[in-house]
Amino acid sequence: MTETQPWVVVAHLMRPQGRSGELIAEILTDFPERFSERRRLFLLSPDGKSSRPVELEEHWLHKGRIVLKFAGIDSISEAEPLRGFDVAIRRDQRAPLDEDSVYIEDLLGCHIIDIGPANTGDIGPITGVDREITSTPLLVVHPAGSKEELLIPFAKAYLKKVNIEGKRIEMALPEGLLTINSPREGKDDLEPSSYL
Repeated sequence: MTETQPWVVVAHLMRPQGRSGELIAEILTDFPERFSERRRLFLLSPDGKSSRPVELEEHWLHKGRIVLKFAGIDSISEAEPLRGFDVAIRRDQRAPLDEDSVYIEDLLGCHIIDIGPANTGDIGPITGVDREITSTPLLVVHPAGSKEELLIPFAKAYLKKVNIEGKRIEMALPEGLLTINSPREGKDDLEPSSYL
C-alpha cells in the first residue's frame, strides 16, 4: 500500500461464521480493540477495483481471529459472496502511535541498510512482516538477485534510524545474522545427531 492509497486494511474476510451473516476474519491490525469504536468500515474487493461502505453491528474475538457482523448481511448466503474481501478504514483514521512506533504497513517497501560490523549495505526491500514465529516481529526481506528470503528481527537493539518517507531503515546487524541459515561450505547434508 502506498501513501496515495486512501485505505488501511484492518482485516481479511475468510468465510461465513454462523447462520446470521457473521464472517470470520484474519486480524491485520495491532489495534483490534478499535473495532469497538468503529461503526463505518469499507469492504475492498479481492481484485482491488471496488469498495463499498458497511456498518459494523457487532464483533468479537474468536481463537485469534475476529468475527464481524455487518448491517444488512443476515444469512450465510448473503455473507458467502464477501469471502476474500478486505475490511479497511480510511488512512486518516489510523490509531495514533507512540513517538518511537511505526505502522507495519509503512515498513513494506523500505530497504534495510546494514551499518553493523559486517557493513553489508543495502540488503533489500521489506516484502512482509511475520509476527507469528517469535515475540519480536521478523522483517521479511528479499535481497536483489536472490530467490531466498531473509528474516531480520525488528529489534530495538539493532535499529539505528527509520526514514519511512525515504523508504530506508538503518540497522546495525550482528555479524553472521544474514548467513545463519546458509548451507555450510562442503557439507550438503548434516549428519544426524546420535542423541535423537
